[in-house]
Amino acid sequence: MPDESSYCPGCGAQIAAPAAAVPCGITAGIGDNIAGALAYFFLPAVLFVLVDPFKKSRFIRFHSFQALFLAIAAIAAGLVLRLVVAVLGLIPALGQFIVLLIMMVVGIGCLVFWAVLLVKALQGELFRLPFIGQMAAKQAGISVAHEPVT
Repeated sequence: MPDESSYCPGCGAQIAAPAAAVPCGITAGIGDNIAGALAYFFLPAVLFVLVDPFKKSRFIRFHSFQALFLAIAAIAAGLVLRLVVAVLGLIPALGQFIVLLIMMVVGIGCLVFWAVLLVKALQGELFRLPFIGQMAAKQAGISVAHEPVT
């Protein structure tokens, strides 16, 4: 079949133009908002702070540092919560109910909070947490006042 024909000579059906070839060895980079959202999965945050193409973007650095600082804060809060649970667990019936309630509220709260941060990063927004966000902004080289980030 000739390349310049747009119809099949056998059946007369229209032939679509061939797809453009993608050069080998070139990979499409992920956008800053995708990388910022991936940072909230912890391990990518560590990589994005260290790996050269990502560590140059202030937006990605901000979300990476905020995710790392948030993980450290969550670990500290978890340790405090373990102490509270140990003390409340000593109360016979009511203590176990309170422990279960606290664990459910904290677990659901963390999940919702994480989802909000993830969505805000996907939307390309700098959603700064009260204390952690300021520390992350300082590490990423962003001023404390809100400014557009590139």
